Amino acid sequence: MGEALSVVVTGGNRGVGRAVAAEAVRRGHEVTILARRADEGAAAAREIGARLVVGDLSCVRTARQAAGEIAAAVPGIDVLVHNAALWPSRRVLNEDGFEQAFFTNHLAPFLLNHLLEDRLRRVVQVSAGLYVTGKVDPERTPAGEDFHPMRTYAGTKLANLLMVPLFAERWRQAGVTIDAVHPGVLRTGLGDRGGVLGLVLKAVKRTWKPAEHAAPTVVDLLAAEGTGRYFEESEQVPLRPPALDAALARRLWDDAARALDIA
Repeated sequence: MGEALSVVVTGGNRGVGRAVAAEAVRRGHEVTILARRADEGAAAAREIGARLVVGDLSCVRTARQAAGEIAAAVPGIDVLVHNAALWPSRRVLNEDGFEQAFFTNHLAPFLLNHLLEDRLRRVVQVSAGLYVTGKVDPERTPAGEDFHPMRTYAGTKLANLLMVPLFAERWRQAGVTIDAVHPGVLRTGLGDRGGVLGLVLKAVKRTWKPAEHAAPTVVDLLAAEGTGRYFEESEQVPLRPPALDAALARRLWDDAARALDIA
């Protein structure tokens, strides 16, 4: 079965995160899930057989607290799986003035990577193939001034992917690795809407594969060797042009480091 790993999965109480956590436990790994709601998190952890850390990735203050809780509960993290994500239907700013999805999907993983890097061996970033439609304007996107109910999610995933090569290079000498994976188009609660559009989307989602379909693909990467790569399900593929803009990547990194007050 291979080496038992200490694995932390953000957003591990539902959807893809829960499926990944459950599969990792089934393979003999020691799993900790990070969940925002204590009651839902406790129920999921109990059913999966995982440890629970309660933490909120919605703003700088609570994300720093979550990192502290993870560090206290899991001194050595073999693999950190960034799964928690939002797909908002309207522009909402968090207490720091960031558009909520931009913070949770992009800045929160960036912050956790820095705060926990001394105890990390590997990071697996759950991504989305929609990144190819994303656009990030460093002057407007962080505060959601260009918010769109479809494009904003894609933009946050693009911003997140742009960081992968930079983290790979930052950690190369330390032997810490990072890969990203698009687990497929799956039937989860992400992006659910109300009204007529919500009903249409719900009907369309019935044709999609369940979240459990993603679990083996993501869990296979927990012990994989390599860094800076992008996978679509189980196949490694080159990143497409939107995610190859080195100047934009560096700008987003520098802006994030400044805003989050990290080196």
